Amino acid sequence: MLLIHSPPPPKFGSNPPGTGAQMQPSAPGRPWGLAPVLFLLLAALHTAAAQKNGINIYSLSVDSKVSSRFAHTVVTSRVVNRASVMQEATFQVELPKRAFITNFSIVDRSLAWLAEARHPHPGPCTESCIQVIGGVTYPGNIKEKAAAQEQYSAAVARGESAGLVKASGRKTEQFQVSVSVAPAAKVTFELVYEELLKRCLGAYELLLKVQPQQLVKHLQMDIHIFEPQGISFLETESTFMTNELADALTVSQNKTKAHIQFKPTLSQQMSPGQQDTVLDGNFIVRYDVHRTISGGSIQIESGYFVHYFAPEGLPTIPKNVIFVIDKSGSMSGRKIEQTQEALIKILDDLSPNDQFNLVSFSGEAAQWKPLLVPASAENVNQARSYAASIQTQGGTNINDAVLLAARLLDSANQKELLPEGSASLIILLTDGDPTMGETNPARIQKNVKEAIDGQYSLFCLGFGFDVSLAFLEKLALDNGGLTRRIYEDSDSTLQLQDFYQEVANPLLTVVTFEYPSNAVEEVSRDNFRLLFKGSEIVVAGKLRDQSPEVLSAKVRGQLRMQNITFQTESSVAEQENEFQNPKYIFHSFMERLWAYLTIQQLLEQMISASNAEKQALETRALNLSLHYSFVTPLTSMVVTKPEGKEWSEVAEKPVETKNKHKNFYLGGPLSRFRTAGDRRSRITAGPSGKTPSDLGRAGPQGPLNPPHPYPLMAGKSRLPDMLLGTSAAVPAGIQAPAVILMLPRQSVDRLCVDIKHSQGPMKLLSDPDQGVEVTAQYETEKARFSWIEVTFKNPQLQVRAIPEHVVVTRNRRNSAYKWKETLFSVIPGVKLTMDKAGLLLLSSPDRVTIGLLPWDGPGEGLRLLLRDTHRFSSRVGGTLGQFYQDVLWGPPATADDSKRMLRVQGLEYSATRLLKLDYQEGSPGTEISCWSVEL
Repeated sequence: MLLIHSPPPPKFGSNPPGTGAQMQPSAPGRPWGLAPVLFLLLAALHTAAAQKNGINIYSLSVDSKVSSRFAHTVVTSRVVNRASVMQEATFQVELPKRAFITNFSIVDRSLAWLAEARHPHPGPCTESCIQVIGGVTYPGNIKEKAAAQEQYSAAVARGESAGLVKASGRKTEQFQVSVSVAPAAKVTFELVYEELLKRCLGAYELLLKVQPQQLVKHLQMDIHIFEPQGISFLETESTFMTNELADALTVSQNKTKAHIQFKPTLSQQMSPGQQDTVLDGNFIVRYDVHRTISGGSIQIESGYFVHYFAPEGLPTIPKNVIFVIDKSGSMSGRKIEQTQEALIKILDDLSPNDQFNLVSFSGEAAQWKPLLVPASAENVNQARSYAASIQTQGGTNINDAVLLAARLLDSANQKELLPEGSASLIILLTDGDPTMGETNPARIQKNVKEAIDGQYSLFCLGFGFDVSLAFLEKLALDNGGLTRRIYEDSDSTLQLQDFYQEVANPLLTVVTFEYPSNAVEEVSRDNFRLLFKGSEIVVAGKLRDQSPEVLSAKVRGQLRMQNITFQTESSVAEQENEFQNPKYIFHSFMERLWAYLTIQQLLEQMISASNAEKQALETRALNLSLHYSFVTPLTSMVVTKPEGKEWSEVAEKPVETKNKHKNFYLGGPLSRFRTAGDRRSRITAGPSGKTPSDLGRAGPQGPLNPPHPYPLMAGKSRLPDMLLGTSAAVPAGIQAPAVILMLPRQSVDRLCVDIKHSQGPMKLLSDPDQGVEVTAQYETEKARFSWIEVTFKNPQLQVRAIPEHVVVTRNRRNSAYKWKETLFSVIPGVKLTMDKAGLLLLSSPDRVTIGLLPWDGPGEGLRLLLRDTHRFSSRVGGTLGQFYQDVLWGPPATADDSKRMLRVQGLEYSATRLLKLDYQEGSPGTEISCWSVEL
């Protein structure tokens, strides 16, 4: 017996840190093995086992249909044991926390072990979800958790093994089960799950982790997207894609549909000179839909409707925000440093129309100013200084800190200092449970709810794993906000900034949805406190039997100075016709979307409901879960093996606790089964180390991907060992210059630039015709760049490089990438690639190619590279850009032919022929003779 279930609310799991190619038009015995998985926020295809141990995946397919944001994913894996002895395989699947499993089956030629829930209407499976495979039927079913517990408790008491769902990443949970595979046995695994994609910072995101760890003869991923509103943009990103693998990826798109297919051949998967695969990393698809300022889009299918609301063009409402910062002793070190870095950046992002204040707390709470102050330049600068001076010490008094923030807003409200129609927010950051003042969580929640009294929204950020997220979650939901885990990692600062960006721009307050009572019933939540820019409100419901031919809706909300009503309507017949293409649509998806959304909202409401209300909410959520075959925190999925074969496994979602990272699965054996000689083989879907990928590196001049003197090999850098620092030491004392400029069509084709005088940020390059600007901060004492920033106007994109990592910002979303981790990202207008040597290239067919490199040779630091510089326009300027204007070189000096003068834009520079290290091909660099100037 196999049981899959989730913990009861409100203890939702939260995991510790786990750790695109160019778009183009469409161009017999006991079984077991694996089912790798795709999921639509985070998906993984991973196999830790190995063909050398006999377990071979000969076919792996992932088919995901995204119909109007609702994703239905089917993962099918076929495996065979080619060894002459029994082998063990671990079936391991990573799922997004918000996804619901709806079906899971394991099949061989003569048996069928099946897990699914029964429901009396067509859904992801038919015939009441009973499947007959190989002539034998072994039905499973969804049960209430308590009833399912009785069924497997006896098996557990007999000492039989238990498989668990463990933490595997920030957004995922990992289901796993270990089984034995008989010689020559072939097994097929199929997993089905569903999820409603959530819009965040202006995009929906589909993220896959691809890690088969062996060559797969038939490997294919298909993602079909259908959005009746029209797809406004679609972009891809990968951390494993090579130039060869890019040929296996096709992206086709029309107004409302997109198809992404990845189908690599065995030779494309193969690492050079080995039988290993190069597929190891993330594959991401991001997209959004067209929107107007109207009341949104109402879509109808099979008697159900969904209403998406995210109007464009609304002005941002001024906000009154109080940042409540934990400065207790446990926040010392990197936590408080990252908090200060993020807070300073957030303060800079405040609008002049905003008001703000700061509260810091340990054993006691203290305010920065007696009242909220406008976000003027002077006040922001003072607040930055205050934030930078915060010192950590003492305990944690959350109660007094939040009550102080509420009193500050109350005082401003009573004195009529809060602008009419503004939104008031309290943002709490803490890394621990209360230890001083009021420490009872229930009383703190009661005190805060009474103090806020529905007037303000409270958002809670839990830093690390020493704080109860369940406590913070109820605290926030009681007061119209939400909770987010901040993971202790190198990107904690970015996590804080990204969260703030989600709530930084309120557009509407008090948003309500109204539908004709004679037209709809069983409508999901229809009132919301706030709508933020880049997000989306979703309401779904059922049409009545005698509903009108046209469904109308009104959405009411408050702008800053006025009430506003949006009206929209939708023809039932026309909408039904929209969803007829089976290639993109799965049957009755709108009904399942409604059920999914309703269950999620009921589970959320249970967190802040009274005991009397909670029982009614739980009963309804349970009934819907059972009816629609969803594995939720209230249900379990049971699989029963044939009689006479004693075996059982237990799988349950991790319960949110402190120090959750102690449950993190590190890859050890999980089952009592052994192979002959105790040899082990794992077929999994989960995190692992990355395999090097080659993204190519352009030469100093010429086309974007010119012929290279060294063979291009997937999985390795194309640079020879001597250029990667494994040999060929360079003479001592020779340094790499700050910048090497390639100067096409000039008498001197290469110029080395050293920066000796720098104060503050420098504008290195600016070309308005190219729509690109490069700025940087140069540390003259250390002779290196502390940061380099590249900004594109179209598309709006910013890339900021610091010694630790690269941060790519698009649509207010920050993505951090560590140096020397491969990246292949295609955004309309720009391609970003990074190879294992750390060279990041930003390229476009009609733009100058800009490279950034973390140079670790002599004169270490960040370095800038420029390719295709003949594409600069005549208007290029800046400290370095000036050398791409008309440069006049004087003849070598008579007394010393190693010196000469050059004149550019009326300025004269002395150039000297010196030996330098060329950093452009990676450490340790090659010795060159170069004309050098000092700036």
